[in-house]
Amino acid sequence: MVEEFELPYPQYRCPTCGKDLPLNEARMTVTCAEHQPADAVDFVVRAANADDRHDIEEICDRALGETEIDVFDQTFDVISGENLIAEADGALAGLLSTAVHGGELVIVLLSVYPEYQGKGVGAALLRAAVDFARERGLPAVRVAVSNDDVSLLYFYQRHGFAIYDVAVGLLADRAGAAVAGFSGIPSRDELRLRRPVCAG
Repeated sequence: MVEEFELPYPQYRCPTCGKDLPLNEARMTVTCAEHQPADAVDFVVRAANADDRHDIEEICDRALGETEIDVFDQTFDVISGENLIAEADGALAGLLSTAVHGGELVIVLLSVYPEYQGKGVGAALLRAAVDFARERGLPAVRVAVSNDDVSLLYFYQRHGFAIYDVAVGLLADRAGAAVAGFSGIPSRDELRLRRPVCAG
């Protein structure tokens, strides 16, 4: 296994001390609902436009270091995708990039800056993507998550997604070896989740 895989920027923020954390230093904590961070933030979700390109490139760079994302055995370019963004105080707070693949809406990338995580931004972007699929008559929304990303797996399952397939070893094969991911968990497999979209 490759021990270190450093992304250029922190992916999470510690709710106790406020430190921004790289992927491999983040840890899970189980808390009751009463002890969840309650800091509210005002934001709006909207479709991205050409003026948002620089902000989209920047959040992609911070999340993965590139705008081309490999999921579902295909490479998607976030810049040419249909993107939804969340804005807070006139600045980008989060991005959800989509594409139509196999007759369904695919979430190519969901990224929320650490300072806006846990404040409903990701959930609002996800609701907007489901509405987007429904408006276009698409039967489902799919997403792929690496096996190590426990927090993202939790997030999607809480929002109605269910695992329907596992591409065993795909990520390790693509990288040449398993890479230390979230909390040092070896990133090996692509877990594929799907949520049906009911007609509105």
